[in-house]
Amino acid sequence: MRYHNITKDDMLNGDGLRVVLWVAGCSHHCKGCQNPITWDPNGGIPFDEAAKQEIFEQLEKDYISGITFSGGDPLHPANEADVTALAREIREKYPSKDIWLYTGYRWEEICDHEIISYTDVLVDGRFILEQLDVTLPWKGSPNQRVIDVKRTLRKGKVVLFDEEEEDGEN
Repeated sequence: MRYHNITKDDMLNGDGLRVVLWVAGCSHHCKGCQNPITWDPNGGIPFDEAAKQEIFEQLEKDYISGITFSGGDPLHPANEADVTALAREIREKYPSKDIWLYTGYRWEEICDHEIISYTDVLVDGRFILEQLDVTLPWKGSPNQRVIDVKRTLRKGKVVLFDEEEEDGEN
């Protein structure tokens, strides 16, 4: 896996203060993408032990809510195995930190991938420039969904992150 950046103290790519890993590689090529430099899976720099330690140092901080995987696309074939392994390690080492994942794939395409079992919130779907809405929290166009993964798996249907609980169920 290759990456372009590790952002610290980020407030735009998930709830709370976060560390964000921007991976290299995306085949969606959405018109108006905020990060077209990340499309090339051979771009950026190799993700190595030093990069992993940089992420772990951030996750050690009490005020960091968790990690967000973005890019590029963390589920691009060049990334998925390594992102999954990293998410697994983060879940084991930092069980109280949440994991957000941005992908151009739809929930229905990837809901059975291993990475989902470590993900708390999934922002799915391709960005559509013609539907750009800067007022939407955590996404760029209304076709994208901010999915509460644990509740979705429990209920067997897509539950959005900001939806109220029904029947007092958590």
